[in-house]
Amino acid sequence: MSNLSGIIKSIRNDMREDRGISGDGQRIEQLGWMLFLKIFDDKDKELELLDDKYKSPIPEKFKWRNWAADDEGITGDTLLNFVDQQLYPTLKELSALDPRAYMVREVFEGNNNYMKSGTNIRKVLNKLNEVDFNIASERHLFGEIYETILQELQNAGDYGEFYTPRAVTQFITNIINPQLDDKILDPACGTGGFLTSAIEHLKKQTKNIEQRKAIQKNVRGWEWKPLPYVLATTNLILHDIELPDITYRDALDKPLSEYREKDRVNVIIANPPFGGTVANSNENNFPQNYRTKESADLFLILMIQLLKQGGRAGIVLPDGSLSGDGVKQRIRQKLLEDCNLHTIIRLPNSVFKPYATVATNLLFFDKGTPTKDVWYYQYNYLDGVKSYNKTNPLKLEEFEPIKKWWNQRVESEVSWKVSINTIIERGYDLDIKNPNIVQEENEETSNEILTRIDTEQNKIHEIVGKLKSLLKTE
Repeated sequence: MSNLSGIIKSIRNDMREDRGISGDGQRIEQLGWMLFLKIFDDKDKELELLDDKYKSPIPEKFKWRNWAADDEGITGDTLLNFVDQQLYPTLKELSALDPRAYMVREVFEGNNNYMKSGTNIRKVLNKLNEVDFNIASERHLFGEIYETILQELQNAGDYGEFYTPRAVTQFITNIINPQLDDKILDPACGTGGFLTSAIEHLKKQTKNIEQRKAIQKNVRGWEWKPLPYVLATTNLILHDIELPDITYRDALDKPLSEYREKDRVNVIIANPPFGGTVANSNENNFPQNYRTKESADLFLILMIQLLKQGGRAGIVLPDGSLSGDGVKQRIRQKLLEDCNLHTIIRLPNSVFKPYATVATNLLFFDKGTPTKDVWYYQYNYLDGVKSYNKTNPLKLEEFEPIKKWWNQRVESEVSWKVSINTIIERGYDLDIKNPNIVQEENEETSNEILTRIDTEQNKIHEIVGKLKSLLKTE
């Protein structure tokens, strides 16, 4: 692990020296397509050994092994020109008929080579060549390091929307407990955190190769921005998915009425984008009653539509989606009438820092029966923790109190139950604060408070007097 960590640290330093790289977002995008090609070529080698008839969709000249793998290979302007004028144009034009070719094409259509020094590119290539992704132990260790690379997106401005802390994806996945025969979807998959959590959860249930193949068939993601698409694709390959089923599309670009039963899934786990507005007038793909520019609210309607009867969902939503009149109220009403919204976990503001500081919630619901009661749980920091950040992220073990409570629910200082009748009376407002918080009583009497204020004021007057005296003597 330490050697692999050192490789990534060295790559980071080499990229910082290049004048074409500006900020963490571009650095991660640059590393993304390079990693993808390296991993793809290592997988090609494995497939060639297993099947004499296998033929890589990448033309011979552009396979990693033939231009990047030789440490003494092309460098400088020759390498830069090769990448910009030959590699990228060729891979963008690969056939859309072959699934592996199409995956490569999609990766390169939307991403860029930012580096301006062929010498620096060669340095990075040589570092990546030190990792053999066909060695399972190295691949899995690198998967852990890759997660830390993705975590850096939280500090890369708007790129933070594509990353969900691993503790959140793992907790939601564990609670939803997907099974091998479930069809699983993340319609806003970002860098693939929920998908990889589901994959690792399902792997524990497998007993043979056929069951492993079922994972690849049943785990799907949608993502419409180039950077997270390549990062998610690479992420799934690192988790032993040969051909990730990630579709390069905007989940909101299709009329809701066009989804059929075959499109529906058993499980949705997602952190849809919030705080932004939808693009391309996509709100018009939804019924008039539910049209809004708020992306998180439209995703909620979409996810209700995409769940099969009996399907279950675990999602992240901001406080803003829990309240509000008009369209927002109608969307919440539909959720409560079409689904059993059985649990809302209220998270602190800092879980998604620094990208977002708004309070967020984890919603768990099953489609098919209306809601009768909603259980709330107020997540509190553990002793000694005041907030989360890059150096102190939320950890999975901090969810242990909730997991213990989950199957033995009782009201407490951090948990409470609200009936559907109460929620209806509130205009379907779900932003219900903890009624069980014990307020600390101020034991001072009114006279004691006034005396303390007088004492503090006297101290202030004394300090001001000393300052005035000092100024006069200067």
